[in-house]
Amino acid sequence: MNIHTLSLFPELIKNALTQGVINKAIQNKLLSLNYYDLRAFGIGKYKQVDDTIYGGGAGMVLKPEPIFQGVNKIKSDNLLDNCPVILMSPQGKILNQEKAKSLSKFKDIIVIAGRYEGVDERIVSNLVSDEISIGDYILSGGELPTAILIEVVARMIPSVIGNTESIESDSLTNKMLKYPVYTKPKIFKGIKVPEILFSGNHKKIFDWRKQKSYENTKNKRPDLI
Repeated sequence: MNIHTLSLFPELIKNALTQGVINKAIQNKLLSLNYYDLRAFGIGKYKQVDDTIYGGGAGMVLKPEPIFQGVNKIKSDNLLDNCPVILMSPQGKILNQEKAKSLSKFKDIIVIAGRYEGVDERIVSNLVSDEISIGDYILSGGELPTAILIEVVARMIPSVIGNTESIESDSLTNKMLKYPVYTKPKIFKGIKVPEILFSGNHKKIFDWRKQKSYENTKNKRPDLI
């Protein structure tokens, strides 16, 4: 899979993805990340990428021309025709596992990281196929959300995670939180690991985990049920 990013601070995205499974996926040629600097498509001597808001208001808005040119350059460089063009935006739909799985099936996706007070609406209405948010809170820009999107999507690519069972048992994969997990020692500060986990009865363990997963979800994230 190839993920192409367009942002003002590409190093912020790159530095967040230099370790762990994403780096291994790149080394194993399961994933390719291409970082494009929006400033390279800026206008005039000073490479302007933003301007004031029509109608008044605080802050600056990313101009349409640099983003259009940047996306066109990505498509030209990589011989792309139809592929998702995603804008990381607080007004987008919240990222979830279902969306990540659907995106992981594409050979290429383009991700635009917003900044300042947002992007010119003509980008949203004429260029972007999806707006995605990572939550209802404020960040300085879309670079870190872009890195999060890349990791979530990349984990769904076949063979990126060696153990497919690990993916299937992750929290939220089936719209439920994960069951409690334990490791050695068997007793810690007088607190014992549930005996059923030592029973060797896979059916009983499966049923216990399913029940605990439901209880966890009901108690901690009832909105998921």
